[in-house]
Formats: sequence, structure tokens, C-alpha cells
Amino acid sequence: MRLCVPNAAVLGLFCRGCLSRTGNWTSRSFNSLPRKMSRWNSEEPCSPHLNVILSLLMSRKQYGTENVILSDIKKPPPHVFTSGPFVYADVLDYKHLRELIVNNRITWLVHYSALLSAVGEANVALARKINITGLHNVLDLALENCLRLFVPSTIGAFGPSSPRDPAPDLCVQRPRTIYGVSKVHGELMGEYLHHKYGLDFRCLRYPGVISVNTPPGGGTTDYAVQIFHDALSTGHHECYLRPDTRLPMMHISDCHRATVEFMQAPECQLSLRTYNIAAMSFTPEEVAQEIRKHLPHLKVTYNPDSIRQTIADSWPVRFDDSNARRDWGWAPAFGIEELVADMLRSVRDKRTNEGLPVS
Repeated sequence: MRLCVPNAAVLGLFCRGCLSRTGNWTSRSFNSLPRKMSRWNSEEPCSPHLNVILSLLMSRKQYGTENVILSDIKKPPPHVFTSGPFVYADVLDYKHLRELIVNNRITWLVHYSALLSAVGEANVALARKINITGLHNVLDLALENCLRLFVPSTIGAFGPSSPRDPAPDLCVQRPRTIYGVSKVHGELMGEYLHHKYGLDFRCLRYPGVISVNTPPGGGTTDYAVQIFHDALSTGHHECYLRPDTRLPMMHISDCHRATVEFMQAPECQLSLRTYNIAAMSFTPEEVAQEIRKHLPHLKVTYNPDSIRQTIADSWPVRFDDSNARRDWGWAPAFGIEELVADMLRSVRDKRTNEGLPVS
């Protein structure tokens, strides 16, 4: 049975900044909900007009400009604001989120709001508020309005006691960052609500995601973005990880495509609610060597940061994504060679368009 909702709409939540306040939220409970919500089991065919509200990380090309409403808590850059609908959405403002859902007849909710690993460790209280309180707002709204819910997870959901090479979908998870703890909490809450109330909860564990349009934002894998900008500006990159630190990585295009394909997969094909997705795994020295095939002058020095290095050493070396490949046909398009060539081309074009020098 294919689960479809007519005139579907998706609300995407994306956090780019730190919130300096909290609100007084009305107490809500799962106890008043029926054991199963049959509205998720509708066999009514999907409307061809699919309204989708996604975060700034999702591609409008999949659905059409007017069918995608982007959201953030910060003023969007001009090219984002003029590219289609945009709304302000604070994941801690339950009442406003409810208004957005009701007024736009939302049926899919895509929840990206989070503080990442290193930033979260620097402000645990704020990370707990955004990553966990914000998640519970989203879960409550999804249940209250019978929404389908996508929440990304992370390589950081694993810990030093997890299998590292490769890390399977189901194994011991004991992360040692608030970011990882909050993501494991999200995975388990989503699975619990799926089994108890029938919530169509879907979650992908992302590896390090590499994109020209998203600047480093406090993640442990951010060196793999910064190194391309440094290679084309100064020709020198100082890496905060050891040269042999191997971590799973993915091109942003593969990340977008995996997310959309997973969201569109018929529920009957899914054997899990949370899947690993993989593309490649490399070390700082390996990506530097690949960049030097294009820019031989690149110099990389290593000055490991104890906090980020400790985090990286607790994460998997590789993901086992065999379940995603089997259940819904996941297959990456970018390997390290394709990723490096595309990133260098994209960063060069971006710097040229911004009037910045290119070495």
C-alpha cells in the first residue's frame, strides 16, 4: 500500500543562529492520542500539485519554485529570498509553528534545526534547548496534525563503543557529545511514536556533508569544506584533525537526492525508520592529495584541536548502508574524485562571482 496525502505540503525547519530566549510553552501530552491514527493509512492518490516547505538545504528543483517554502530564523540572502516563498520559523515557538502548519495545510515536516557537534559542546544548555526541546515541539505537532516527519541524524549518533568500520544501522550507540545524544534521542522517539501511534517518521544518518553554499558551521567534518576555499585563496590550509583521521563524507547533491528519494519511498518498502547513507570515506591527507592533482601548490599543515579530534576519534570510519541500498535503492553518484573536481569548480566560480581573488 502506498501512503499518499492529497495536496501535501512540507514544513522545513533550519537553524542558522543561536536563539537568545525561550518562550513559555503550553504543556502537551501524547496520552490523549488514539493508539493508531488511521489517517496515515489513507489510500487516496497523491495530488500532482505537491506543495513542499523544505529547509535551505533542500532543492526546489524537485518540486517547483512556488511549491517549496524555505524557512530560517535569520534574514535570507537576496538570492534565496527572491527565489521563491520564504517564512520565518523558530523551532522553539510552538504556537507560531502550529500556525504555519495550519495556514499552509502542511502534511510533511522536515526538521533540520540543531546545533552541531563542536558548537554544541561549547554551549550545552542552548544545544539541549534547540536540539531536544525543538524536537519535541516538532514531534507534538506531527502527532497533533497527522504529519509525516523527516528528521536527519548524524555520524555523531555513534560513540567510541560502537562498531567503527563499518558502523551498521543497528548497534550500540553511546555518543559523547550533546549533539549525538540529542540525535539518538530523536531516532528513538521517532521510532517509538511510529510503533505506538503510527507516525510516519523517517530519519537518515548523514555523514559529513560537503557543500560550496554552506560555510563551515561548527561541525567536526567542516575541514572538508574549508580546505577547498583555502586551496583557491591562500593555497594553505591548517587542519584541526590528524592527517590519518578517516571519516564518512558525502557531496551535498547526493545528500539532497537521498533525502528526497527516502521521503518519497513507499512506506511498505521500509524495514527501518532510521538508515545510514554512505558515499565515500577519506582522511584529510587523502582529500589534500586529490586536490593537489588540480592544484599542486596546496600546502596543508596539521594542528589537531583536542576537542574535535576526540569527537572524530569516537565516530565511525565507514557507514554500512546496505539496508538503504536494498530497501529503497540508495546509490551515491559522487566519489572523492568527482567531489573534489566539482567543489574546486564551484568554489572557483563562487569566488569569481564575488570578486574575490583565485590562486
